[in-house]
Amino acid sequence: MSFDIALSFARGRRRIETTFVAGGGITALCGPSGVGKSSVLAAIAGLLDPDVGHVVVGGETLFDSTRGIAVAPERRACGMVFQDLRLFPHLSIEANLRYGERRAPPERRIVDFAETVRFLGIAPLLARRPDTVSGGEAQRVAIGRALLSGPRFLLLDEPLAALDAGLRDGIMAVIERIRAEFALPMILVSHSPDDVARLADQVVRMAPEPTSA
Repeated sequence: MSFDIALSFARGRRRIETTFVAGGGITALCGPSGVGKSSVLAAIAGLLDPDVGHVVVGGETLFDSTRGIAVAPERRACGMVFQDLRLFPHLSIEANLRYGERRAPPERRIVDFAETVRFLGIAPLLARRPDTVSGGEAQRVAIGRALLSGPRFLLLDEPLAALDAGLRDGIMAVIERIRAEFALPMILVSHSPDDVARLADQVVRMAPEPTSA
């Protein structure tokens, strides 16, 4: 599955622009803080509307400003793991995972609940709430919820940023297993050259655009 992305939109006084084509595997989106990497992921997911451009994933047009196409976020079959995870604090870990599972049409399911729990090693956490687990455990839960939603592709926004070295290695191993076992294409935002060198099959570098007066 390929990505064909061309986006231009304003965020405050900044203009965010990027254009890239990438194949399967993991594409790392890199650049300095504030350049708009997370906003690009949100636009691909349909959570932000670009002014101009297109989003084509696996040959399917999800957004095209010229043709007036804007597929709703829930119909993009995108699994997104946010930087702040966005687990539901009032729900158990199992209920958070089941939320993702309910979003997956039967024909798009790539993994069932039991397999996801085994794959991520989170069986002991199911009855707990998100605020009682570690950062690395919460990250696994967020990834599990995304996998259970039946995604065609994954968007990972700084999935390693808040973790110490030991936990980072564990989550990187999970991401590598997803690539190997499920063949899901991913776009990964990262500031770490070491993480990018280990994980990325291709790298897209974003540079700041001039601010408007």
